[in-house]
Amino acid sequence: MSTTPDFVGDHDIHQTTLDIIESTLANTREEMDRVVETTAISPVIREQSDQFPLIADRKGRMVMGQFGSAIDTIIENSPFEVDDLEDGDVIATNDPYMCAGAVSHTPDMLLLRPIFYDGDLVGYSSQWGNLMDVGGKTPGSMPVQATTIFEEGMRLPPVKLYKRGEFDSELLETFAHNTRLPEHAEADIKALAAGTKAAETRVHGLCDRFGKETYVEGCDAILDRTRDGMIDLIHEFVPEGERYTFEDYVDDDGMGNGPIKLHLEIYREGDTVHLDWTGTDGQVPGTVNFLLNEKMFKMFTGVFLIMAFDPLLTFNDGYYDLFEVTLPEGSVVQPEFPAALGNRLPMMARQFDVLQATFSKLIDGFSVAGSYGTSPNLVYAGTNSDGNDFQMLEILYGGIPARPGGDGLDGHSWWPLFRTVPAEYQEAYYPLTIDEYSTREDTGGPGEFRGGHGITKVYTFEEPGAITFQDDRAHTYPWGVDGGKHAMRSKKRLIRVDGTEEALPSKVENVAVAAGDKLVFSTAGGGGLGDPLNRDPDVVATEVQRGLISESAAETEYGIVLTSDGTVDTDATEERREAIRADREEPPEFDYGPLPDEGTLEAEIAAERREFESGSR
Repeated sequence: MSTTPDFVGDHDIHQTTLDIIESTLANTREEMDRVVETTAISPVIREQSDQFPLIADRKGRMVMGQFGSAIDTIIENSPFEVDDLEDGDVIATNDPYMCAGAVSHTPDMLLLRPIFYDGDLVGYSSQWGNLMDVGGKTPGSMPVQATTIFEEGMRLPPVKLYKRGEFDSELLETFAHNTRLPEHAEADIKALAAGTKAAETRVHGLCDRFGKETYVEGCDAILDRTRDGMIDLIHEFVPEGERYTFEDYVDDDGMGNGPIKLHLEIYREGDTVHLDWTGTDGQVPGTVNFLLNEKMFKMFTGVFLIMAFDPLLTFNDGYYDLFEVTLPEGSVVQPEFPAALGNRLPMMARQFDVLQATFSKLIDGFSVAGSYGTSPNLVYAGTNSDGNDFQMLEILYGGIPARPGGDGLDGHSWWPLFRTVPAEYQEAYYPLTIDEYSTREDTGGPGEFRGGHGITKVYTFEEPGAITFQDDRAHTYPWGVDGGKHAMRSKKRLIRVDGTEEALPSKVENVAVAAGDKLVFSTAGGGGLGDPLNRDPDVVATEVQRGLISESAAETEYGIVLTSDGTVDTDATEERREAIRADREEPPEFDYGPLPDEGTLEAEIAAERREFESGSR
């Protein structure tokens, strides 16, 4: 059991001063992101915002940010101690194993800056972002057919990129030289450094205004305030004396192994919530392993409770001692070095699903969202007719699950700050045309609150090259909850220039494409929530008019009968709904869709991979 943190207690700081410090740090977090977005040149950062800021106290505990802090682990794995840090130093690393998964695959570069004031360490700022490429066997550094992290690109251990403010250009040049896009790597890493500098400037401003001692005390008070609030949430919403479990699956690892089970058990003892992943499958040969940072998972858990029940509470390291996490060594959520990690997004999305489903069971009378669709990566790379290399990296999105009181968003990231890359940007900078970017009709799970639809994006490639992508939910379904139904699965088609078509698995590596070939990329929807027969008929009629729901699905799934002009036939609808209620069975708590048994699913996944690899040779 953990001991009570040293920041707990009475704090000699005025409430107004504390609010100003907390608000300034919250705004600084946003400023850090904005600095990086406007300074980086890679679309995955400047257009999609795949970067995450953090501001920590003098002991490395996250006071403001989005992911849990692993500053202590980073320094432990570096060649120096805390006392060796100096004003102007910036540490850089992209090795997940040397920061306990604070970054979860090699394209994520993390920069860490100690912040000094009047010669004393008062905190840290950190920023990490997804680089376009760090080398390895495939463009984008996210191979599918890799079995160790050594195939996933250049790994930088925690080293000083800046020493007392002096930039180590040779270090960065060496790293960038091992990437396919050295100019992008250099620019983006410098942008991340600028983000950490923005935080240092704001922290200095707070120390100038209120004094160094007041700022340090304020950080302690912010952590303590969050901890007090979390204790109240735990006692109100997490019952003691019961154990709650849930299981879900990632389809496969891209090498024919699957389905891959995640199992979570949650229970409370006093103020402490236990989260035990024992029963989760062992690590797999492929690249979907997810080195889940314990502090990151504690942050995810706290964010769920905060966003659901007290959104004004700041999430930070203040509540971490209230959660005890068991991550079995050698499992897919705690793989052992040198397991491959590059395509961990399916596992990350499923752990969110498992977490929220388990909370749905334990919080009496509260139904959380259904299952999320998918969040795949796509890389298109080659050499154009002018002899210039090109490489596009894009993150796509599936449907967000329905939530209490509202529908899920169509084609949206499960991480709310992410954005899509504009089609105009892609067509301007890469040799391709976006023929279609549309919502997939009937793919969101039906429910009183509908799950978000997946999207279809159609690319025409204008130059020969190769594509690599990872996705999921091509074999399993995003589940619905409390009468809500499952969503539709993902699928991919490659239409060759001669008109022949090829169905692709959800994870492929270096598939050759010719000029004129088309990729039809369709993501999964999100699960529904609540009985579809309770959905507002006029909303369903409007969605039929907008092409979101087909007229046949309106009748079969929602019991809505429409007139010839598209309005609701009230009498026929009431009759149709009563007939459906009379004929159907009691809906399950979770609707997993028409899945075969695990053994049959395992055989289907293995056969699909054998067939694909046989045809690709």
